[in-house]
Amino acid sequence: MKMRPRMTNEEIKARLILLVGCCLSFSFVGTIFVLLYGLLFVQQPMSQSPNDAEFLKILSPLTLTLGGALGGLLAANGLRDKQPPPPPAP
Repeated sequence: MKMRPRMTNEEIKARLILLVGCCLSFSFVGTIFVLLYGLLFVQQPMSQSPNDAEFLKILSPLTLTLGGALGGLLAANGLRDKQPPPPPAP
């Protein structure tokens, strides 16, 4: 059985960022899809029910938070760790 070489800290961090980004993107796109489906294809009465109003009040900040977290994750990914300077020669 052949052992794989161990991953470096940078590789682990890159995989973690990818996993978190994929999860946030999936939940953000799913939330937007459900909102659009509810608005376009579900027959609505002329007046909005109290349950629908509360649902939209809760869902709106959730969507903004997910979008902000995804944007922050993508922005922070550009700020990579700098390599330490090599030690001085003796």
